Amino acid sequence: MKNRILITVLMSVAICGCQKQQAESSAKPDSNIRAQFEQSDNQLSVYLDKLDSSTISIEERIRILCNQYPEEYKNNYMPALLQLAPQEYTEKDLLRDLDNALNFYKQKANIQCS
Repeated sequence: MKNRILITVLMSVAICGCQKQQAESSAKPDSNIRAQFEQSDNQLSVYLDKLDSSTISIEERIRILCNQYPEEYKNNYMPALLQLAPQEYTEKDLLRDLDNALNFYKQKANIQCS
């Protein structure tokens, strides 16, 4: 339970911090990058909502945890966030956050990716 709260807080801080930085910045980032970030963030939220649901199948949980969530995060979310706020995030930190989130949900559902 503590891990879930910690992960939720970390994701919220990352998203809120990024949005605050964007609002305060005098130089506007490329609108395509911002759109990519927002679209990816929405998709990751959908995945997290499904993982928090008790009604999805174990096969869908495995598909999300082992394939869809990490691919979306690494291919869209992380590159966009690094371009929008390069001084606040590093690839190493974002990958660690991804591992923490995935490990929490894998432990919760007793899932191991191959």
